[in-house]
Amino acid sequence: MAEPIPYLDLKAQIKPLRTEIDAAIARTIDNCTFCLGPDTAQFEKDFAAYCGAQHAVGFNSGTSALHIALMLLNLKPDDEVITTPYTFASTSWAISYVGARPVYVDIEDATFNLDVNLIEKAITPRTKAIMPVHLYGQPVDLDPILEICRKHHLSLVEDAAQSHGARYKGRVVGTFGEASGFSFYPGKNLGAFGEGGALVTNNADFARRAKSLREHGSTVRYYHDEVGFNYRMEGIQGAVLGVKLKHLEKWTRARQRIASQYRELLADTPLKLPAQAPYAESVWCLYVARHPRRDELKAHLDANQVGCALHYPLPLHLQKCYTHLGYKPGDFPVAEKAGRECLSLPIYPELTDSQIQRVTEVIKDYFKT
Repeated sequence: MAEPIPYLDLKAQIKPLRTEIDAAIARTIDNCTFCLGPDTAQFEKDFAAYCGAQHAVGFNSGTSALHIALMLLNLKPDDEVITTPYTFASTSWAISYVGARPVYVDIEDATFNLDVNLIEKAITPRTKAIMPVHLYGQPVDLDPILEICRKHHLSLVEDAAQSHGARYKGRVVGTFGEASGFSFYPGKNLGAFGEGGALVTNNADFARRAKSLREHGSTVRYYHDEVGFNYRMEGIQGAVLGVKLKHLEKWTRARQRIASQYRELLADTPLKLPAQAPYAESVWCLYVARHPRRDELKAHLDANQVGCALHYPLPLHLQKCYTHLGYKPGDFPVAEKAGRECLSLPIYPELTDSQIQRVTEVIKDYFKT
């Protein structure tokens, strides 16, 4: 039998960088700068420049970054934030953490992203912000959302956890709203050696407050201006991310090439392949195809040792933790259908042409049966 193809191969990514990463970690250890420190500070500066933003603030996770991004808006209990039901739970966690209420809007069938044509219908007098997700590395259509925000005096916070370097009409996402949150979970396009995240903003006051809130609400040690959190980025994560950031554009080009190969090689199959909108430049954090017999196809791939995964088979409005919101099956049919049909195929820069060929051949074999 052919060699197994892993869904994600971090060992292949790390191997050529090992000497440089080891040196960066050793520097952090030698300096004993384990919480924040100069490596994190340098990474914050470099990541802000990469995004084309004024400020990036390092956090211990993308979830924490999103939480603080919403705290900066000074939302009150029972304020509402419009978002998508089809994404990882952290988006809604951030809304719940500040005492606000997630209000869901269905997604586009083609892109998995928030359907901008449905947003205004969800606005009420309690609506204070819109929080779209650039899902799977695909930018959401931002111009209509920005116009809605202007019209209704709403704030925009972008969940860019999966979209490092993705571009909307040529501009890097995460820079359009009041603030945005990125994740550096190890499996992301830019991944730490553990947990990590960043808040990106062009608002200097927001950046200052975010730095205080991540460090127990303190700007001077042992003096606390408000109730804060222990959300600091570890120094070692800043060092690792600083090394990896130099390679991100090259990795993105590889992901884009692999996505193009999948589209070409799978074009004659019954799979519904992910689409890239004309305004978008995706970074393909995930390559999510769809089919009504998803579970059977997954079992076939598993049996042939081809890695695959399910992302968000149960949308958030149907999760037990959000039953109190009062949503029911059928409320967001596009999201629910995507959850039943979604299947993530391997996509990472180190995936070889022969591996891509085999992935597609195994899929084609399934449809021959």
